[in-house]
Amino acid sequence: MYNQKIIKVFEHESLRLGQQGFNQNHWTALIKLNELHGDKYFRIIHNGVRFKEYVGVVQIDDLTIEILPKIDKDLNADWQKVLIRMLQVCRKLSPDANNEANVNKQNISLIDLYFELFLKEVNKLIRLGLTKKYRKETGNVKALKGKLEFAGHLSKNLIHKERFYTSHSVYDTDHLLHQVISEALNVVEQLSKGTYISDKCKRTKLSFPDVSRIRVKQSLFDRIQLNRKTKPYEKAIELARLILLNYSPDIEGGKEKMLALLFDMNTLWEEYVLRVLQRASKGFDGMKVIGQAQKKFWENRRVKPDIVITHKNNDTDETIVIDTKWKRLTNNRADIADLRQMYVYNKYWDAKKSLLLYPKGNKYKENVSGRFYTDGKNTPDDNNTCEIGYLDIIEGENLSNDWGVKFLEELTNPVTI
Repeated sequence: MYNQKIIKVFEHESLRLGQQGFNQNHWTALIKLNELHGDKYFRIIHNGVRFKEYVGVVQIDDLTIEILPKIDKDLNADWQKVLIRMLQVCRKLSPDANNEANVNKQNISLIDLYFELFLKEVNKLIRLGLTKKYRKETGNVKALKGKLEFAGHLSKNLIHKERFYTSHSVYDTDHLLHQVISEALNVVEQLSKGTYISDKCKRTKLSFPDVSRIRVKQSLFDRIQLNRKTKPYEKAIELARLILLNYSPDIEGGKEKMLALLFDMNTLWEEYVLRVLQRASKGFDGMKVIGQAQKKFWENRRVKPDIVITHKNNDTDETIVIDTKWKRLTNNRADIADLRQMYVYNKYWDAKKSLLLYPKGNKYKENVSGRFYTDGKNTPDDNNTCEIGYLDIIEGENLSNDWGVKFLEELTNPVTI
């Protein structure tokens, strides 16, 4: 039976004690999690939390909190599916997560999708055959093999003359890759109790070999080097890393077990736009779409626009700079700091055209274009322009990924402002 409680909220909304089963223990656990990550995920308010720009999922024991993006409260969309599709485009979630049988299950959460994908990858490895590796083992054996460790042998086997304390090589499945996967399986089992995931996880563990326990930290994953033989482990290890490094068991002495998979919506929006445009640019001769290009600005500081597009326009090279913004504008007035930034980008990339790109909501105005005034003059500069643009990504109630080609066609037309 599915006993997990799911609360769905939107970015920048508040959740208070007593709402939808949110209690004191959950609140305390979120406070500790936030402190552990430098207070970046939420803002603690009286008897509650106010979410920031981070979206995703937090699971605390039997409670799952899904934080969904929403650019416009009047815009009708299935925001869970919008988030899932964005994560897929940004390669933070497998395309398999879009399986209708999964998405249409009642009360399914984002964390369930990650758990299911992880179990699917592990079962795929089991079917293919788990890789064995050599490892060094030191201990007592009844037959002499490997290297005899004299100091250990003398201290441990003065009475048992039939034993040998040796260091020898063992060829089996007890190695780092399987130890990491096993630890992730343990986390999935703990956090999926009472759900349909739990039975799947138990069956997977029965088919997986017993291996040594390890203490998980980031440096452990830095040691992992995949080769041709272990290449099939790539997806499973990446999902295990995501699960293990975001898991907080008994956080700072508390009793709650917590897993938080949260993504900065500003960064996710930027990467989503970049990847769609890079895919669409393949249909244009000589076009390049580059993300996070850098140039020196002052001493060790650099300027770094989100997206730089280069293309041919009447046999001449043209550059267009884009900065993505996941927020709503008031009266089509961009922040002055953003406009100054675009002016600098134009100068440094020798671009005549730049674009501040916002997601389109129901209440918006048409694109606004204008020229910068430069060199202290009162006349606009024809060679330094900026546009405030709105990108319509919602089709019906779902996210549309088919806007890239049309967007590039309109963007790369000659400047007419």
